[in-house]
Amino acid sequence: MRATPRTWVRPRPQTVVPVVTDRVQRRALTIELAIVGVLTFGFSALSAILSLIELQVSVGVGNATVALNPSRSSVGAIDFLRQLMSAARLYAIAALGAYLLWRGGIVARRVGLGRIRTPDIPPGLVLAAVIGLPGLALVAAARALGMNAHLVPSETDGAWWRWPLYILLAIGNAAAEEIVVVAYFITRLRQLGVGENTSMAASAVLRGGYHLYQGIGAGIGNIAMGVIFGRYYQLTSRVWPLVIAHAVIDVVAFVGYALAHDHLGWVG
Repeated sequence: MRATPRTWVRPRPQTVVPVVTDRVQRRALTIELAIVGVLTFGFSALSAILSLIELQVSVGVGNATVALNPSRSSVGAIDFLRQLMSAARLYAIAALGAYLLWRGGIVARRVGLGRIRTPDIPPGLVLAAVIGLPGLALVAAARALGMNAHLVPSETDGAWWRWPLYILLAIGNAAAEEIVVVAYFITRLRQLGVGENTSMAASAVLRGGYHLYQGIGAGIGNIAMGVIFGRYYQLTSRVWPLVIAHAVIDVVAFVGYALAHDHLGWVG
């Protein structure tokens, strides 16, 4: 589909997912959405809102420090296993979203979950640049205005295994968020007859919500990211470019911070 200004405002989905009209099936889809939300990012959004309120009441968001990948134990082997379990949970969340769509009779390739193709890579890298570079500026501005906590994406020292684990976590974050928050939720909302603009907005607000523990700036930035990613998915029916873009952004953040933290004082 060629993206014109009109299609960006009111896209026509390439993937035809019929609206479910049977009342029992609609109720089942609604219950499923609620359960998935509680188990994954909906519950995380509520927790993030509480964390934001707690930070503001206690020390003020601008004076707080938030570690994105903290150590899970002072014992190296246990820390490694817990980090590995966190990564495994992310991949399980991604698999859950894909499985529920497949179990519901939706062919994976119809909702962008077929095989990763070489043409998915260039748009993924472009999206990473479009989101990542302005995102750095937003982080700096939000910190200057006291709207964001001091973010520590990764620890700057530690065992050798942290490097591959950071990459594993980055890809897991990307897969879980894009497959569930974009592909799964937008597809289910389509089945319930929700309009494209509304479903895109709901996906974006959900994405912004579970990042609020980092501050208001992070929430706003991720809503913007959700709008762009959600609309891209609606126009192309491809989720893998979004996973690639998100993974690149997170790998650069996690590994890049650990390598160059001495020169990134402006971030915090």
